[in-house]
Amino acid sequence: MGRLGVVLGRLYESQNCSAARALELVGERWSLLILRNAAFAGQTRFSEFERRLGIAPNILASRLEGFVAAGLMEMRPNPGHRGQSEYLLTEKGRDFVPAIVALTEWGDRWAAPDGPPIIYGHGSCGGEVGVELRCRTCHELTAPDAVHVRPGPGFGDTDARAGGGAAPST
Repeated sequence: MGRLGVVLGRLYESQNCSAARALELVGERWSLLILRNAAFAGQTRFSEFERRLGIAPNILASRLEGFVAAGLMEMRPNPGHRGQSEYLLTEKGRDFVPAIVALTEWGDRWAAPDGPPIIYGHGSCGGEVGVELRCRTCHELTAPDAVHVRPGPGFGDTDARAGGGAAPST
């Protein structure tokens, strides 16, 4: 993960926090846009990302290399274009799609004065797709202010003393 820290310019080594660790992998503007385009625009080739995003080749190469190293994408020869590679989302990369949808929904509400520029739709029925907070026990929709945190299995004794992560004070 050392090279990926360059994306943010800071590692969150003192934070035992999954959100901070995720930011080390994807918490940069170009990273989010590359993953978005891979997931929803079907882009797989370096030249497609470069052209559609207007990203500098050195930055794109660095991000794609980081995604491959982190297991978010895999690079393989492109059978349709000899000598070129394609970058495909792995299961880990596809698991990031709900985060993209959630960020888009937030942007639609707070940063899209003319309304949503795109709508995510369900491939089978065409209905709108969205992300919601739902209790895994009672299945009730949960308002953001009703969500609280508690230590999970990865929270250690040293985390409470060091102030790492977002666990509640006891």
